[in-house]
Amino acid sequence: MLSGHTFLHLSALATFLLGTVQSAPLTFRLGKRDVAFDYQNDKVRGVNLGGWFVLEPWITPSIFQPWATSMTVVDEYTYTQTLGKDAASAALTNHWNTWITEDDFIQIGQNGLNHVRIPIGYWAVAPLEGDPYVQGQLDVLDQAIGWARTANLKILLDLHGAPGSQNGFDNSGRYGPVDWQQGDTVNQTITALQNLAQHYSGDTDVVTAIELLNEPLGGSLNLDELKTFYQSGYETVTGASGNYATCIHDAFQNIETYWNGFMTPASSGDQNVILDTHQYQVFSPAQVAMSPSDHVSAACALGPQLAGTDKWTIVGEWTGAQTDCAQWLNGLGKGARYDGSLANSGSSYVGSCAGKTTGTVAALSSDDQDNLKHFIDAQLDAYEQHTGWIFWTWRTESAPEWHLQNLTAAGLFPNPPTSRAYPGQCDS
Repeated sequence: MLSGHTFLHLSALATFLLGTVQSAPLTFRLGKRDVAFDYQNDKVRGVNLGGWFVLEPWITPSIFQPWATSMTVVDEYTYTQTLGKDAASAALTNHWNTWITEDDFIQIGQNGLNHVRIPIGYWAVAPLEGDPYVQGQLDVLDQAIGWARTANLKILLDLHGAPGSQNGFDNSGRYGPVDWQQGDTVNQTITALQNLAQHYSGDTDVVTAIELLNEPLGGSLNLDELKTFYQSGYETVTGASGNYATCIHDAFQNIETYWNGFMTPASSGDQNVILDTHQYQVFSPAQVAMSPSDHVSAACALGPQLAGTDKWTIVGEWTGAQTDCAQWLNGLGKGARYDGSLANSGSSYVGSCAGKTTGTVAALSSDDQDNLKHFIDAQLDAYEQHTGWIFWTWRTESAPEWHLQNLTAAGLFPNPPTSRAYPGQCDS
């Protein structure tokens, strides 16, 4: 017997088919679609282009430096609100055209990677009346599609910020309360996804996947409503083009026990769904207190968990960092757990952040560099036990443990990414 949800799902399916290709059988969308990357058999090896279309103070601290003392500007919302439309548009247009260029795409391809994940906010595709945000990002993103095509890279477009903020982090565009799921914010997010998916529906040879929402904070949200949103988002994205894969974030819930059985061919007829999990080991006092070997062991332990999921599963954000020392990583003007300088965090001193706050990996000690290389290799081994990985992030102005361009140039991240300085760490 069909459940109500399944009936609605199939009814929407039939409506779509009858309105587009009347001669196609009802099972058409239940079959494998023509996604331009083989997520079943090939490994995702990619990098995020963070800080480009969604500002983060720790990635580009120079943009936020004028407010480092007053802390009145802490995210893209307050940045555009403070500057006003004209000044913000001029400043951000310059940033969009210079932070990432075609040369970056060429370098990424030369480093043996095959994907870039590009965060973008809802305001780029579905701005709301009264928002201070400015637009123009899509003109640059349109160019980037061509750059990726030339460099033989696939793009995962990631809706990084939703109306109301889905997590309260500055990376959602607006630091503060989690007001997504309040009022009309979910429907507004669906509109943003619809506009994004339709805009690039002719570019699915490059844009192979769309992530419905980055890092919804599961503990602050109604998870049943989140699942309903994911199902609606899937229908929206695949309705724009059957050649997209649809990516959902784990909302910081267990990737096996919570997400297995959801949005699978058997449970709902959904095809080509990617589960995205983000794995960092620096955002609690216990994590920054771990020894280098503990970091490696924790990374290796993730491999079997990833392999135990019933969907394509990527680690869509991860890092070489074993500390939270990068300037403003925890928010504008805030300190670090590692050296005990983060106020009200319950952190105690683990070690000095000297050489880890700003600069390049050249300032790290030889031991720190070696430990970082061990950690990166272990994560690569673990995350390739399923669909693959996308490192966070390609460029930073000054965060040495997070800057893949710098890490690769320094020989701390393997090129090609299949090589290992320390092979087999997860075998024992």
